[in-house]
Amino acid sequence: MQEEKRPEISVIMGVYSNKDAKWLEESISSVLNQTFPDFEFIIYSDGSDAAVLKQLEQYAKQDKRIILLHNSINHGLAYSLNACIDVAKGKYLARMDDDDICMPERFAVQYAFLEKHPEVDFVGANVKLIDSDGVWGVRHMPEYPKKQDFLRYSPFVHPSIFIRRSIFEKAGNYRSSDETWRCEDYELFMRFWRMGCCGCNLREELLCYREDRDAYRKRKWKYRINEVKLRYRNFKEMGLLFPIGWAYVLRPIAAGIIPARLIFEIKRLYHLQEKTDERRMGKKNPALPKKVK
Repeated sequence: MQEEKRPEISVIMGVYSNKDAKWLEESISSVLNQTFPDFEFIIYSDGSDAAVLKQLEQYAKQDKRIILLHNSINHGLAYSLNACIDVAKGKYLARMDDDDICMPERFAVQYAFLEKHPEVDFVGANVKLIDSDGVWGVRHMPEYPKKQDFLRYSPFVHPSIFIRRSIFEKAGNYRSSDETWRCEDYELFMRFWRMGCCGCNLREELLCYREDRDAYRKRKWKYRINEVKLRYRNFKEMGLLFPIGWAYVLRPIAAGIIPARLIFEIKRLYHLQEKTDERRMGKKNPALPKKVK
């Protein structure tokens, strides 16, 4: 009996109901339109309502690369991604969120990089920041993050990550708990660092990352307190608490006190400056990918 051909890449995405239908369409279309076609696209519907589930089922009928999983109860992103990983067959896993947009060459670029650099375990990328009006800034991530880069926040943009499947088998999957809710990627990358895994960020902007004012209103105080606990435990294990790590442990609390609009405007000004500097250097600013036909 002939052995089933395994795809090179397994794309994993969790979907919940509180998303704009147009955003979901753009996100899925940007994956299906990748220039690198050898992938399976595993989508976990995490307690989505009937309208979102129907939309996902229509996509699954249109493209055989889509594998749709569904649970009527919402368990959170970490649980959803673990369910995707459990059925994934690819050599590499590519993260994707249901409201972001991949540039068409993203998979091809990241796949080629990891094929050429066996010493690197996972790779992210710089991103363009988008809202309902389009691209409003860029976020440049550290190329080879050091442990100090974990103090402020995760030095990797989660949905831009492209990772060797073998690393999850070595380190374990996402931690699904109250403490890691909304920061499951932060915990995962710190765990990878403690294990000696090598991660880097490509200089290309391979993802359009959705970030607007609402993003700063999402987190309840109980989640901020849980992140403080997560930061303390991991910073301690990474040797980051002294001399200044203590201050960063409390960063989620400080961010909760500052008005969300002010945080957003400060970040907007910072990333707009990055975008301006990029244009002055003569770098191209490609348009958003087109929808799937």
